[in-house]
Amino acid sequence: MTIAGMTSAVLLVGAPINMGGLSLALPAEQIGKAETEQSAPQSTSSAQGVPRPAPAPPVPTADPKAAPLDPPQAATPASTDPELMEMTVTARTKTPGDPLERANALSFEVTQAVDRAVVGPAALTFAKIVPLPVREGFGNFLFNLQEPKVFVNFVLQHKIGKAAETVARFLINSTIGVGGLFDIAKRKPFKLPRRPNGLANTLGFYGVKPGAYLFLPIVGPTTIRDIVGSSIDQLLLPLAVGRPFNRPEFTLPITIGRTLDRRAYFDDELRKMREGPKDLYSARRDLYLQMRQDEIDDLKGRPHTPIRPTLAPVLPAKATEPAPAQLPPPEAKPAPTPTPPNAEPSPLIPPPAPATTDPG
Repeated sequence: MTIAGMTSAVLLVGAPINMGGLSLALPAEQIGKAETEQSAPQSTSSAQGVPRPAPAPPVPTADPKAAPLDPPQAATPASTDPELMEMTVTARTKTPGDPLERANALSFEVTQAVDRAVVGPAALTFAKIVPLPVREGFGNFLFNLQEPKVFVNFVLQHKIGKAAETVARFLINSTIGVGGLFDIAKRKPFKLPRRPNGLANTLGFYGVKPGAYLFLPIVGPTTIRDIVGSSIDQLLLPLAVGRPFNRPEFTLPITIGRTLDRRAYFDDELRKMREGPKDLYSARRDLYLQMRQDEIDDLKGRPHTPIRPTLAPVLPAKATEPAPAQLPPPEAKPAPTPTPPNAEPSPLIPPPAPATTDPG
């Protein structure tokens, strides 16, 4: 911590007299009185006929506002030690709920470096090579496998209506939706929305606190409560069904494909966050914790302002021409003077904008 030095000031009233380096301050009235007393006996002796000695030169009286002979000490400047300044700038204050902030921030920086170099480009390449309908069908299939887990947690949260809708979604998509490749349940006439759920939400519903915030290299942002709940959720399907869901030759490609697809899906959000605040780690942590709290508040019926961003899947880039600039409507003016046939149009008057049609 930088401690500023204290500044000392010297205020002298009257005439300063320097005596061997000792600075004295006498009021101006006392100096005038001393001069009067000194001249009084001299006047009496002259009246008696005694020769008066030559008068002593008057003592110069300094201006009370004049600067003192000994200048005041200069103010001690604040410490400019680079190490102290660097500590002041880079030190992180402890954040409630994030006791491992230093280790988490380091893990976050390493993950970001790997993402920029490997995962991000691979995900965007995956999104360009694999058509969007294939990726959507892949995601629908994986989510349909999670519907039994969603059903169990809705029952534990006393949401019987949502549990019944989850069962209906699973039956419709597993049959009409060709094993879950198509999300028919969300369309007309069913209109059954997809609702994620898990054991971590159930723990939060019953009042279990999130615990310490963690940023793990593969998992990403999470908490003690969320990592415990999601780990148990991942074990349900292999234990209940068995093969092929407990075989690495099936789970490994599925995990890689899902990771790349999700990374491509969230690419817009991640790019905006990187271009936003400098402390990306704190912004990402706060966003995750707030979104998780919003989900728990939804289960408990608590009012809140959702902050979940609106995201769109990554679509292949299309070569489109930029739309022409829209000109404001012209103001009413008197009829212009006719232009001679051979005269060129004035460069100050822009040509009319060409008519365009919305491609959408």
